[in-house]
Amino acid sequence: MAAHIGRRLRKGAATTAVAAAAVAALSASQAPGAPGEDHGRQAAAGASAPVPDVAADGNATGNSPYYTDLPPLNSPNPSPSSTIGTPVSRGPAEAGIPATVLDAYKKAEAELRSSKPGCNLPWQLLAAIGKVESGHARGGRVDADGTTLSPILGPQLDGNGFALIKDTDHGEYDGNSAYDQAVGPMQFIPSTWAWAGRDGNGDGKADPNNVYDAALAAGHYLCRNDWDLSGDAGLHSAILSYNNSQDYLNLVLSWLEYYRKGSHSVPDGSGGVPSHRSDDGSKHTTKPSDPPKTKPGKPGGDKGNHDPKPPTPPKPPTPSDTVDHLEDASTGTAKLTAMAGDAFAQRISTRAETKAGSAVGKVRIRFTITGDTDATFAGGETVATIATDAKGVALAPVLEAGEKTGTFKITTAVVGHKAKGVDYPATVTARAADTLARTSDTPLTCTPGGEFADQVQVKATYKGTAADKVAATATLIKSADDTTENDKGPYFKDADGKAVRTLTGLQTDDKGLLTLPKLYADDVTGTFLLRITTTGGATLTVELNVAAADASASPSPSPSATS
Repeated sequence: MAAHIGRRLRKGAATTAVAAAAVAALSASQAPGAPGEDHGRQAAAGASAPVPDVAADGNATGNSPYYTDLPPLNSPNPSPSSTIGTPVSRGPAEAGIPATVLDAYKKAEAELRSSKPGCNLPWQLLAAIGKVESGHARGGRVDADGTTLSPILGPQLDGNGFALIKDTDHGEYDGNSAYDQAVGPMQFIPSTWAWAGRDGNGDGKADPNNVYDAALAAGHYLCRNDWDLSGDAGLHSAILSYNNSQDYLNLVLSWLEYYRKGSHSVPDGSGGVPSHRSDDGSKHTTKPSDPPKTKPGKPGGDKGNHDPKPPTPPKPPTPSDTVDHLEDASTGTAKLTAMAGDAFAQRISTRAETKAGSAVGKVRIRFTITGDTDATFAGGETVATIATDAKGVALAPVLEAGEKTGTFKITTAVVGHKAKGVDYPATVTARAADTLARTSDTPLTCTPGGEFADQVQVKATYKGTAADKVAATATLIKSADDTTENDKGPYFKDADGKAVRTLTGLQTDDKGLLTLPKLYADDVTGTFLLRITTTGGATLTVELNVAAADASASPSPSPSATS
């Protein structure tokens, strides 16, 4: 694959002559057929950091072709003291990023900052990759939801000048049932999108043709393996995992550095599209902005190659082709239930079967959490793709309940093949306690019209473990047999100082403790009951005693004086 990456102007050059020479070198380097050189971003000490080894297979793009245009020599926001080139106030057009595309990059950075803070993903890295892969979705040709107005497809990866990747999605994403093609603004190949795809715009689906979905997926892809993108080692590894090429690494680093110096928003559809590509000069010159105009096997399928191609032989069936349906292979999942904040005890297992009921191994099953819920699989993801074992069974990751109660569903599907799936309904119940106990055995007493010296504190537990964030209610009741609210005796005070005898909206703390407000007594004496209940049915009744002060305990009056 020919590369067209020229030597960038090195830091430290300070004369117009040097700048002119650099511009000439840059222009020559972008002519079709010019050889590439390895000039990545300079390290602090002035030497390029070592490039880590990255496997050539399994990357995001399948090493598909990419745009090789370099950023301008002038920074978008040059230093006033710079003597190189002609300073500009706004920067050249290349600094402009279409508004919707720029928004997608920044939203992806914000989501990754929350979900994977140790990654330190800058949106400018997504912009650099988006520029190189698709020219920011062909200059921002997207609709209001961020979906491209026409498909952005790379050439078919048929091994003829490119990698050989036979169809993995039955044409679902790329429309090609013979070979895979890179798809969308970030140029994911279907086999990678099957597990890396994300829903970035909240429409309930992961679409590689949507810039919000693609940018978020790219962010998660770059942040895997615990890479820290704030350092050269993690940054280089992540970029090379996207497209395993030294030239690609150098080019992305150049655009990253350029966008870090400044950029601005331009209207959708008004951005420029690069003109030089890494596959210029080869017989495969299909640009990623153009879907193939002929199906594989028909004459004229390769621009510049007019020799008819022989008919494509029938593709042998893949394991997924033989899957007729999915069956529940787990036990105890008929009623998936967990309390808010807990992990579900049951694991979902799904078996891939032929029409005759035989197991199908090595098939990728996609598990997707759907519905109004914040439940996730372990690791915080809502989609998990697992390959079936020799018995045809795929075991989903542990399912974890969020704080939102209610019902939701886990759907299953065979990646790249339409087959009847199986759904798993699940329910998240409110946090609960099964036991309440006072933390002190001190009697609670008060004189009429006074206040109780001690506040009532209880501890809630569930199966012997502290029950945190459990809702509770406290009511001063009439009797053990009549749990309606009492209209006399001890009471709490509201914000206005008025008497209240029922408190709602209470919640235990992270240690399962609940401390009630101060209690006061009216002028009625006797034994009264305070009942505390929690979600889950835990109940505790506390006695409150209101009695006049013991007269015998008071000092005797002094005898009258006698004359």
